[in-house]
Parts: sequence; C-alpha cells; structure tokens
Amino acid sequence: MESWKVNLISVWFGCLFTGLAISQIIPFLPLYVEQLGVTDPASLTLWSGLIFSITFLVSAIVSPMWGSLADRKGRKLMLLRASLGMGVVILLQAFVTNVWQLLALRALMGLTSGYIPNAMALVAAQVPRERSGWAMSMVSTAQICGVIMGPLMGGLLADWIGLRAVFIITSGLLLISFLITLFLIKESGVIRVKKEDNLSGSMVFRTLPWPKLTISLFFTTLVIQLCNGSISPILTLFVRELEPNVQNIAFLSGVVAAIPGVSALLSAPSLGKLGDRIGAQRILFASLILSILLFIGMSWANSALELGILRFLLGFADGAMMPAVQTLLLRYCSDRVTGRIFGYNQSFMYLGNVVGPLMGSGISAVGGFRWVFAATAAVVLVNTVQLIWVYRRPRGNRAGGVTSGQ
Repeated sequence: MESWKVNLISVWFGCLFTGLAISQIIPFLPLYVEQLGVTDPASLTLWSGLIFSITFLVSAIVSPMWGSLADRKGRKLMLLRASLGMGVVILLQAFVTNVWQLLALRALMGLTSGYIPNAMALVAAQVPRERSGWAMSMVSTAQICGVIMGPLMGGLLADWIGLRAVFIITSGLLLISFLITLFLIKESGVIRVKKEDNLSGSMVFRTLPWPKLTISLFFTTLVIQLCNGSISPILTLFVRELEPNVQNIAFLSGVVAAIPGVSALLSAPSLGKLGDRIGAQRILFASLILSILLFIGMSWANSALELGILRFLLGFADGAMMPAVQTLLLRYCSDRVTGRIFGYNQSFMYLGNVVGPLMGSGISAVGGFRWVFAATAAVVLVNTVQLIWVYRRPRGNRAGGVTSGQ
C-alpha cells in the first residue's frame, strides 16, 4: 500500500481517538466542577464556562507557534507532542482536588493541543493534489465520529464507573493515538524549513498567491465554528420550549444536537470527491448558502421534529464546508508555509468556539432563542458576500497557473 494511504488510515484513527478524548469529557464537566466544591448555581455556571473556554483561548494563541515549529521540525513530531501532552494533562485532571487546579490543567491542555490541524497538514502535504478534497473529508469524518461518539461514551462511562475514571480512560485513548502515530505514520518527502529561513508572519502572507482569499477563508473557518457554537448554549432550552410536555427532554435534545454529525459523516467523503471534480469553492459557496436558508428555517421551527429535520440537512453543509476551506488553503499556499497556514486557521477555529457560545447566550438573553438562529444566518450571509466579493476581484499573482476557477 502506498505510504500516503497508510498515513491517511493512521491519521484517521488518531483523529478519531483525539475527537473522542476531547468531547467525552464535555457533558459532565459542570458535574465535575460541582464535585470539586462549587455548588452555588451562578458560580457553577461561571466556572464551567471559564473552564470550558480557557482551553480554546490558549489553543488559539499557541496554534501559529506550533504550525511554525511543524514547518521546521516536521508534522509527525507535532502529532506525537500533542497526543502525549494531552494524554498526560487529561490524566492529571483525574486527580485534582479543587477547581483552580482544574482550570490550570485545562489551560495547559490548550497549550498541548494541535493533533488534528497537524494531521490535516501532514495529509495535505503527502496526498496527491487531485485527491486532496476527498482526503481532507475523510480526516474530517474521523473528527466528526469522535465528536458524535464522545459525549455518549462520556455520559455512559461517568454513570457506570464515575467521573474521575473517565479522565483515565480518555488519557488511554490519547496514548493509543500516540502509539499509532509513533509506529505507523511515516513522514517522507517533506521540505523542512531551517530556523534561520523561517519567515515572519507578514512574510508568510507575502509568499501566498492570493493572501486576501486566505484571510477570508480564516474568517470563514471562524464562522463555521461560530455557527455550531452559537446554538449549543440554547439548544436544550429551545427544544424544551418547542416540546413542553415531553418527559425525556435530555434524550430528545441529545438527538437533535447530534443529528447533524450523522448526516455530515454520511456526506463528507462524497462531497469531498465532488469538490475534487467541480472545485472546492463551488462546494463551499453552496454549503454556505444552504446554511443561511436552514438557519432561517430553524428560527421558524414549531416542533422538535421540524428542528431535527433542518439540523439533519445542516449536517450536509457541515460535512462539506471545513474540508472545502482546508482544500482551498492547501491550493493557495506552498509546502514551506503549510504548517503556519493551518496553524493560523486552527486559531480562528478555536476563536469561533469561544465567540459562538458567547454570541448565542447574549442574543438569547436579549431577544429570545429564535433570534439566535436569525443572527447566525446573518453572520453567515455577511461572510458569504465578503467571500464572493474576494473571488470576483482580480489578483495579480497567479503563481503556478492556479486560477480562481479551479
């Protein structure tokens, strides 16, 4: 089997276990905070939000640094660093005795992050360019699988063996990711950048054939994550408002929350192949427009069934957007700066994870749940218009014969 195929399969499992590890702790994080002595409802909400957000904030700050180091030292080393580092930090979280220790370790977890973006960059550097859309979509399916399965596993394990034991099992999953990376992934044919040749941030963008598009794609990544995050804080409450007489509201809300992941998982590889044939930018624009229409539809939903159907359809857009963005980023950058570009993109992804819930909570407090969907649609619309505007403007440097029509 060709080495890039072995790497793709190995990275798929590594991203699956990483996605599982990160997401299976989230459902019971407030319960763990409560177990550590924070019992006042207002304080519990504050601490839970802070402990959840601190990881993404730190990750957003350090991702460009890890991307630069990946260009110099290689992406396999970054995968080993991230999987082992997160594994150790999550293991330590099982033994904390107060909430301040947990906060510090969650911040440290953000510092050790970076497995998935470096996995993307490694695959992007080695897969044949004509199959890059399909390959990126396959890696995305691994992350989606982990995000879907993680909360279910975390909830079941927490009820079965206790909260602290889940951290130990999660650490074990990351150890498996570390071993898969160490023994199966081969990094060959990679051009490593010497430290003295490492470019500054401004120089990185000067090497790009279309820097305005790259920056616009960074903001698109932020918007994609914002779309998911803005709904998260209010989804259960909105489902309860739609179905006030349903007894198993937690289960129903869980289904509505998870269902976009199912359709994204089913559609991502096929949409990736389609993007390789007709152009990733066409897939991206179609997905953004579909998202706008669906979020508007959700603001008018009258039942959990209607909301679930619309969110299932949203999953098709979710499964296409991020791989399309990553494929376009790869197309318009050189191997010399791939790690840096993917690191910057990951920073915007983490920022979306922070901004989205804040936006959703704020708008729902002022205008109600339905306005969150409308506001999210408006944000996607602005991003889509701006991206179309960038695509329609001429650019001077068409390096390598790449054109906007590809």
